This record gives sequence, C-alpha cells and structure tokens, in this order.
Amino acid sequence: MPSAGPVPRRLVVLGCAGLWLAAAPALAQSAPGGIVAGDAARGEEMFRRCAACHTLEENGRNKAGPRLFALFGRRAGTVADFKYSPALRDSTLVWTPQTVDALFAQGPDRVVPGSKMPLQTMGDPKDRADLIAFLQRATGK
Repeated sequence: MPSAGPVPRRLVVLGCAGLWLAAAPALAQSAPGGIVAGDAARGEEMFRRCAACHTLEENGRNKAGPRLFALFGRRAGTVADFKYSPALRDSTLVWTPQTVDALFAQGPDRVVPGSKMPLQTMGDPKDRADLIAFLQRATGK
C-alpha cells in the first residue's frame, strides 16, 4: 500500500480569543496518571487566553463558557445556570486531570462530539500540564 506522505503540522487554538500557535513535541517527566508534571505559575499565564470565556471564582459569572470553580471531580455539563449543548449536558464525562488533558490533546469535537466548545487543542503535553496544574490550584481542585 503506498504511503500517504507526511502529515502536516496542525495549527492549534489556545483559547477562546483565537490565538494560534504551532504544536510542538515536549520532553518532560511524567506525573502520576500519565500527565506531565505541571508548573502552575506558567499555567496561570496560559489561562489568560481562557479567561475570555471562563471565570474561576465560586460566584463568577458565566461567559461564553461556564465558570470553572470546583471543576475537578464535577460531571461535565452541570453548572446549573449555564446553557450547555445537549452533547455536553447529556455526557457522562467527569472532569479530572486526565479528561482535561484529553480535551486539549484531542479537541472538544473528539472528546464530546457535538459540544459547542470551539476547537481548541494544545499539542505540547507540558503546556497542558501547566494549565492543569494552575486549574487545580485556582478552582479548588
């Protein structure tokens, strides 16, 4: 069977604001659960792009996306006053470091097909780990 040739690098969106970056491979140590150990301070810088659509405070308002307070351990689609797509509202997905990592590694369209969350991926496992480390600290784990 003939080879299809090399796969071009895919551009990725790193936030609701539409910032495009080229995906890059990372060489880093793995943390428990197969996720790269993260730097929360660097993740806080990265979250600034996410803040266009999400807040972190317990009583933060919903924007284009729901507030993320108490994210980890919560079933997706369950912030009471946010209007979710049926795909996310009816999913059984629970937000853990692993599912958030998968969301940004594969994209929302693959993790929860039919979700209205814009296509956003982060090709670098270290970038994902840094963002997750910050989210764990900032959202009450």
